[in-house]
Amino acid sequence: MITFLRGHLAESLPDRVTIDVAGVGYEVFIPVSTYDKLPAAGQPVKLLVHFHVREQEQTLYGFASDDERDLFRLLMQRVTGVGPKMGLAILSGMSVADFKSNVVRSDAAALSKISGVGKKTAERIILELKDKVGVTAAWKDSATPAQPASSRDSAANDVMLALINLGYKQPEAQKALKRVLDSHPTEEPDQGTLLRSALRLLSQS
Repeated sequence: MITFLRGHLAESLPDRVTIDVAGVGYEVFIPVSTYDKLPAAGQPVKLLVHFHVREQEQTLYGFASDDERDLFRLLMQRVTGVGPKMGLAILSGMSVADFKSNVVRSDAAALSKISGVGKKTAERIILELKDKVGVTAAWKDSATPAQPASSRDSAANDVMLALINLGYKQPEAQKALKRVLDSHPTEEPDQGTLLRSALRLLSQS
């Protein structure tokens, strides 16, 4: 699987770019949110990539941040009827933070303002993310302004979302993550350490 591309920006349009990697031009489809962060043509560039394979087509989708790619994958994997084109449309029409906030608040009207996303699709996105994945609880926790999150809490929240994105149910992911955190009560483990330890526990259950 291709995880990222690093090279020089050969050309760019609002919906796609060509990246020159050692003399090979890769066409990558992008959301407008990524286009806004691109350097000038000819400058070095790095894009995180989702490699999408279908029977008669192999397509690269590029993103400026982990949050964009994670949401793109989550939508495609967990919401019925959402494919790559709609995933890009959602990222082009709304920031990741605003999307999460609207899902947590069940604001279908706000989501339906995105080009290509009607009222029924917006309602389905909210329903399926809540019922099938359970990500909204983690999003709600991360959006609560009560106290600034510690680096430990922030890492734990990111790992929880990563586990859910990998297909684990929220209760079992929470249980595994709690065991990992309880075993390091005074340490500040990084995200990679937390994720590997939690995955190890989940694979044993």
